[in-house]
Amino acid sequence: MSKITIRYFAAAAAAAGTEQELWNKPETLAQLRTELSEAYGPAMAQVLRAGSFLINGVVRRDAGGLGNDESLTVDVLPPFAGG
Repeated sequence: MSKITIRYFAAAAAAAGTEQELWNKPETLAQLRTELSEAYGPAMAQVLRAGSFLINGVVRRDAGGLGNDESLTVDVLPPFAGG
């Protein structure tokens, strides 16, 4: 199974207890959301409900597939004030 790099920012980093980690690559962004919520509990679930993802630098809010890119980086971003 391939791995992805997940980078957490602000409240997402606080919920995960780390700023970066390797993760088994799921099929979809929806699956990643579920896995992160299950792994890190209510605090992460709250961040994921209102936050967004950057997938290799591109904003994603949908639940679709993550593609076949072998060097995938996923940034988990909390909601930002003034957005």
